[in-house]
Amino acid sequence: MQKDTIAKDKSNKSTLGPMLIIGSLFFIFGFVTWLNSLLIPYLRIACELSEAQSYLVTFAFYIAYLVMAPVSTRVLNRFGFKRGMAISLVIMAFGAALFIPAAYLREYSLFLAGLFTLGGGLAILQTASNPYITILGPVETAARRISIMGICNKFAGAAAPIILGLFLNLEEADKLSRQMANMSSEAYSRALDVMALEVINPYIGIVIVLLILAVWIFNSGLPEVSGDEEETEDKHLLTENKTSVFQFPHVLLGVVALFFYVGVEVIAGDTIIAYGNSLDVPLTIAKYFTTGTMAAMVIGYLIGIAFIPKYINQATALKACAILGMAFTLGIIFTNGITSLVFVALLGLANSLVWPAVWPLALEGVGKFTSAASGLLIMGIAGGAIIPLVYGQLADMFNTTQAYWIAMPCYLFLLYYAVRGHKLGK
Repeated sequence: MQKDTIAKDKSNKSTLGPMLIIGSLFFIFGFVTWLNSLLIPYLRIACELSEAQSYLVTFAFYIAYLVMAPVSTRVLNRFGFKRGMAISLVIMAFGAALFIPAAYLREYSLFLAGLFTLGGGLAILQTASNPYITILGPVETAARRISIMGICNKFAGAAAPIILGLFLNLEEADKLSRQMANMSSEAYSRALDVMALEVINPYIGIVIVLLILAVWIFNSGLPEVSGDEEETEDKHLLTENKTSVFQFPHVLLGVVALFFYVGVEVIAGDTIIAYGNSLDVPLTIAKYFTTGTMAAMVIGYLIGIAFIPKYINQATALKACAILGMAFTLGIIFTNGITSLVFVALLGLANSLVWPAVWPLALEGVGKFTSAASGLLIMGIAGGAIIPLVYGQLADMFNTTQAYWIAMPCYLFLLYYAVRGHKLGK
């Protein structure tokens, strides 16, 4: 009876204020994350990298989630969700600040260190914010709330490469890549030095914004939530005889599902500019392509807000996304030119409701293990480190179009999780 009362109180409580604050955080980590889509081809030129080496950008950024996930759980357990979010923003500011010496030295390893630190801060931020928005209201409408957060995230993702492109001389970068053979090594090196320095001003701006946000969050009225809230007695009887989060098969499979999902999401958003450039589209035009992927994701989120849970449940939405992902992947591979690029952007639609669906499906029934389960699920974001790196290797071995075959097994596993995996152990 007491558990039912808690659930009822939570459903009646206004979530608008906290959602506005968390929405601003989703916007920020969307902006920081999708800057990578333009950094990959830009740093490939500035630091003289191969296709595979350029995707170390995504590796350094997303592998931090795997490394930092256990730390994230400890930080949140010690400082709470609100203070943990503020701490994560300070860590991210330090990571962005590393771009300043990296640009002066044109040192790729320093750029990667900055990206790793940014990813580490985001690991803490996402470990807090994703379960926070799930717990904030009834679990049945969690996908709707996460979809709203996703819109904030993807609007930022759509804007990020365009805004960064305003600070970078992309036309000169295109010329440099074409004129390298006609320039002396000294002149070419000087031109690359100038090119690298252009990232300083935007990243100084990012440092300032992150520090302001950290102070705002720390002093905000954001309420604390605890991961052990029991929503309904029937759903949380699962936890009575459990001693570890590893005793929940649907959580462990959820980690794998997020691993594959984040991998294909990063491929859809972070390879499209480089893919367009490989098809001889200038960077000045290609910088807009990630906006197409983000727009497709926003359309998917709007569909989720309108249809979940009124017309379809979260598992059904996940099935549809997996099937669309496989269809669009085949479209990329078996078409050419702009049509193939359009299918890469459409992967955004296929990916849109995966994250909002997997989180509530994986967290359902874990009760007091919510914080630990969230830490595990965040580790799945490491897929953004591994899958694009494999894509880069395949692109070097074959070509940038055939490399998209890597998406097929990812979507196949997501289909399995939607049909059966999320039910195991419940």
